[in-house]
Amino acid sequence: MEENTLLLNFIIERGNFLTAGNASSKIKKILQSIGLENSLIRKISIATYEAEMNLVIHSLGGNIKAYIDENKVTIEVEDTGPGIKDIDLAMTEGYSTATNEIREMGFGAGMGLPNIKRCSDEFQISSTMDVGTKIKMVFNY
Repeated sequence: MEENTLLLNFIIERGNFLTAGNASSKIKKILQSIGLENSLIRKISIATYEAEMNLVIHSLGGNIKAYIDENKVTIEVEDTGPGIKDIDLAMTEGYSTATNEIREMGFGAGMGLPNIKRCSDEFQISSTMDVGTKIKMVFNY
């Protein structure tokens, strides 16, 4: 990371819908305060929110780190949990492993990972069964 990089770190709890979205909202406010373009902030906010909700819904918890420097924002998401058995399938729009209870709450439409990839300039995902999942998103400006 560059010398003038701002690092933000958020711990995300499994199943905590009361605080779900707080990390992405705080990142959005900081990006607004430093004057990034609204269209870029929107992409970062959508991708980060989708990742945050995946942590709340599908993992045993994890963290989101945001690195903000002079020419890009990098968001790294890491969880502990079941892992993703088939990443290609999970990247398919509409595919979801969400329970009926989660769907009744309005989540689990199977658009999270595809939206993250669509919004990011760079996207990487890796997952190990019974260990967890790591996602890296880069947004250039």
